Amino acid sequence: MRAADGHDVAHLTDFVTGRRGVEGFVEPRTAVSDVTLLLVAHDGEWTRRRVPSVQWAHNFANKHQVPSYDAAVVGIPQRMRDYNRRKKAGGA
Repeated sequence: MRAADGHDVAHLTDFVTGRRGVEGFVEPRTAVSDVTLLLVAHDGEWTRRRVPSVQWAHNFANKHQVPSYDAAVVGIPQRMRDYNRRKKAGGA
């Protein structure tokens, strides 16, 4: 597994500052991936990056005034699935 680095943090920061209505979904460590932060904008556009810890992810979200949730509890938002469907169909 690759740990989070400065490029990941910069990417997440660019995403939250460049889009509106962003929410964060903290995904726990699994056997095949480290802790990740999934960010989803108002229109469903999304990005996911590795982060150092669950607490780090929530702190990052709080620092950027982005609501954050535990993805294992609340799941993934429908607007993200809709975005993926539109993008696959060529209409994103």
